[in-house]
Amino acid sequence: MAVTSAIPTKVADEVWLAVALLHREHPDKPDFSIQEVMQRATQEAGRRPLRPGVYVHVVQQCVANRPPNPGRYRMLFETAPGRRRLFRNGDTYDPAREGTKTAPTREEIPPEYGDLLDWYRDWNQDNVEDRIKNDPLLALRGSGKQLWADEHADEYVRRLREGWE
Repeated sequence: MAVTSAIPTKVADEVWLAVALLHREHPDKPDFSIQEVMQRATQEAGRRPLRPGVYVHVVQQCVANRPPNPGRYRMLFETAPGRRRLFRNGDTYDPAREGTKTAPTREEIPPEYGDLLDWYRDWNQDNVEDRIKNDPLLALRGSGKQLWADEHADEYVRRLREGWE
């Protein structure tokens, strides 16, 4: 992405770098709007015009949980319509994207971004319990157990069925 870099960076890798930079700069934000990603990619491009494929990679081609069309990368994850974050181990994805790239390799990006790969490795290994706690659906796990906390499950079912014929 750097103007002075001799390494030809793929558009998908540019997108990954922009989102990784956003995550690292804003660790309190779980995801980013497509517009925020585009602004960060534009900022990284500097004086060089942003390549036309960046937008479609942010919207579709790099997004793991969208059907591939045609890009099959698993670099981003759609958390809500118009919201993106980096793909993490354990995220769901379209089966047609199985086995595809989730992050660039060190050789595929300019050296000045190499530390982002180390950051991503650590970020991607964050505590799974924290992820569950912050996931609205997974956080509901066990939330109904107080319904029959004072009685055995069989007794609860028997009480519910009283009067049935």
